[in-house]
Amino acid sequence: MYNHILISTDGSELAQKGIDHGLSLAKSLNARVTVIMATERFPLSVHAGIAGAYIPGPSEMAQYEAGQAETAQNVLAAVKATAENLGVSVDTVHVPEAYPAEAIIDLVKARGCSLIVMASHGRRGFRKLLLGSQTSEVLANSPVPVLVVR
Repeated sequence: MYNHILISTDGSELAQKGIDHGLSLAKSLNARVTVIMATERFPLSVHAGIAGAYIPGPSEMAQYEAGQAETAQNVLAAVKATAENLGVSVDTVHVPEAYPAEAIIDLVKARGCSLIVMASHGRRGFRKLLLGSQTSEVLANSPVPVLVVR
């Protein structure tokens, strides 16, 4: 039924629950796994205050991107080690400068995945509206089933 599972992570403790659940499921189904970590663009202010808007220079952008890449490499290496210890075939993908939900959907389509496993805080109401929800966006736009772990 599920022969290729996409698991998303942002490196958080909550995301680790999704990783653990997804890898266990993959092991029981003898499915291969792709783990994705998308890192977002440098956060820029969209409005200017009294002092004007802050615009980072090229060195600051490069430093930010290098830090994001290093973090993703460390997180994905740890996931890969865990998967290999379980005997699960895994491929890891870092998608830089991307909105996570879009990167997840794009990768599912490109890799022909049959299930997405991801964690969610389960926020509701105004907090969800204010903070946004990558999980909600994936649920709304995914071409395959999504297993949400809390």
